[in-house]
Amino acid sequence: MMFAKRLREGVRRGEITCSVRIWMRPHVKAGGRYRMDEGEIEVDSIETIGFPDITPELARESGFLGVLDLLKIAKHGRGENIYLVRFHYVPKKQGSGIKD
Repeated sequence: MMFAKRLREGVRRGEITCSVRIWMRPHVKAGGRYRMDEGEIEVDSIETIGFPDITPELARESGFLGVLDLLKIAKHGRGENIYLVRFHYVPKKQGSGIKD
């Protein structure tokens, strides 16, 4: 999972634990781990949501100032389906096999 540069530190600190993505199909799965900087994102859950579910509170929880700020970043390609991805950051451990 990729994150805008301005969000990465909040993800690493555990302040951002969800992301709204507009994709054609899911690009992650629950339980999957995806490299981010020197650690990984582990996906806790992914669910389909609708535009009414994207509230100002959800936008702030995702690291954005508001809904419009989130929507500028959330859409990827020709995506039409909205997904709420909940995750946590797993820092790199010595000998973990995660390569830099």
